Amino acid sequence: MPIDDLWYLTKRGPDKKRLPSKRHGRGKRWRVRYTDAAGVVREKLFERKVDADAFDLEARAGIAEETKVDQAERQVNFREYGERWRLSRQIGQALDYQRHTESRLRHHLYPHLGKRQMRAITVTDVLEWVALLLRNNVAQSSVKTYFDLFNAVMNAAVADKVISDNPCKAVRLSAILRGFSRAPKWVPTDEDMLALVDAVPDRYQAAIWCGAGEGLRLGEVLGLEDGVRCVDRPRQELHVVQQLRFHKSQYGGFYLAPPKAGSVGDVDLDDHVALVLAEHVRKYPPALVELSDITAGTPDPGKQAKCRAVPLLFTDEQGRPIHDQRWSDLWRGWRKAAGWPEEGTFHSLRHYFATRLITSGADPTDVQNALRHSSLRITLETYVHWWPKKNRRRNIVSTALREAAGNRSGVALPG
Repeated sequence: MPIDDLWYLTKRGPDKKRLPSKRHGRGKRWRVRYTDAAGVVREKLFERKVDADAFDLEARAGIAEETKVDQAERQVNFREYGERWRLSRQIGQALDYQRHTESRLRHHLYPHLGKRQMRAITVTDVLEWVALLLRNNVAQSSVKTYFDLFNAVMNAAVADKVISDNPCKAVRLSAILRGFSRAPKWVPTDEDMLALVDAVPDRYQAAIWCGAGEGLRLGEVLGLEDGVRCVDRPRQELHVVQQLRFHKSQYGGFYLAPPKAGSVGDVDLDDHVALVLAEHVRKYPPALVELSDITAGTPDPGKQAKCRAVPLLFTDEQGRPIHDQRWSDLWRGWRKAAGWPEEGTFHSLRHYFATRLITSGADPTDVQNALRHSSLRITLETYVHWWPKKNRRRNIVSTALREAAGNRSGVALPG
């Protein structure tokens, strides 16, 4: 906040000279407004401007006595402060957002930074953490998501006067990521896919085909239900309208939510995938599971979400929905048995689906629609290396000019 001169008004007279205030010449002249340790805006008066300037600098830095936070508070580590930050901001947040925030902190920030004192985290620490994510082949979009979360926590710590400055401000993440692309780190070949199919138990074969043959994400596959709502056999379409989610304290645990933003849509039902799904239903009849359904929108505060019996296509041996962590445990064994690298995830099936369409000559907009990307730019940037290079026509301009010149003079120019 600016330092106020109480002896003069802010406006000036007709001659452009400053106008004296009613208290001109009486009392302390200089006023500094600041926020104290409790977050309350206060003011302090000084006789000399040099003293006012000095206090203003100390208040902004959080080292003035009036603005100092308790020393124990300033020594809190990142995990302790991060949990306080997360819990204090859950009011009004969507449950999916709460779950993602907790998971990202627990899996991607706390292991590397959780034990560090907040005020001891440096720019170098931030850069080392980003480098670690990139070395572990974390997707560029995920790196940005985790960095933005880290930055938000550190900004809040500055506002709470736990730290004096946010080290993330000195990190130009866009410059670091420049040169990296959306392109997947690894895409399975036909042989890799067949090896995976051989490794996966019969009960989950159809789920693999929904990923590789339809481009569905894991949550969308686990949320598939029998019937025309999702599997529209008469129209030979899959309607991607929901995904299976889990929250340990809301909606009874498992619930149905809309797909990733912008990903609702219809995709062609591949003939072989249709046969595999029909065989799956015959061998493993869908289990009716009572689930909360918020695909039409989250309920108003205080109201219960709509519940319905859902004939889920994919459940475990006890007819229960499959948690994504449980799936990850199963996937690790299948991936190893198939000889896939660690980069090989269920999402790799979606990459296989996309690149197969591209190398088979599908139009870019058709690929975008099949993947349900929000824009064609995302599709092109992700799979830029797979688009076949077309033979370019050469000498177009020079040929046209030669022909025009020849028509004017009646003599063709030399080619």
